[in-house]
Amino acid sequence: MSEDQAIVVVIDDDVSIRESVEDLLRSVGLEVKSFATSREFLQQKLPDAPGCIVLDVRLPGGSGLEFQKTLLNSKIQLPIIFISGHSDVPTSVRAMKSGAIEFLTKPLREQELLDAVHVGIERDRVRRQKAKIVAELRGRLDCLTPREQEVLLLVITGHPNKAIATRLGLSEMTVKVHRSQIMRKMRAKSQIELVRMADKLGISPSIPEELN
Repeated sequence: MSEDQAIVVVIDDDVSIRESVEDLLRSVGLEVKSFATSREFLQQKLPDAPGCIVLDVRLPGGSGLEFQKTLLNSKIQLPIIFISGHSDVPTSVRAMKSGAIEFLTKPLREQELLDAVHVGIERDRVRRQKAKIVAELRGRLDCLTPREQEVLLLVITGHPNKAIATRLGLSEMTVKVHRSQIMRKMRAKSQIELVRMADKLGISPSIPEELN
């Protein structure tokens, strides 16, 4: 399976529901994996591809909401679409507050389900792309020496070379060399781009106490 081929996971102990959802999703060209229980799902290794989960709120051995927490704790970030045979407002509110995309009641309306699935897949594609960018930037950051990382913290707060040199006890020429190396290793074309990279990496622009 290519990375572009999305996969939808269906978890419901009702075989008729599983089969009808599978048929609907496959009819629009989606890859589907279905399971009767959450345990079955956790025992399987899914392809590394974007996707989402269509999850029954009532499962054998536990609720869908409990399983939602299990996924979050396991760092499995697939978006969830809850389905239920009952219109339960408190449960739906809890599910949505915990990050679910949608809470649909049975009998399922085909277009509503398809719309929710497409939203989930697109959301996961965006998440994966962001994670890929951050991982690449993290690799570049790891190539910086400890001194270059110190200089980076000062650069992204707008400190000029002279001020950085004074704070770190370096010559201004040495700071210029460090800045040049930082820009090259991070592949940043400007200081603004470097600041944006730092923001994506979650690097705080605050200055460590020892540098003040």
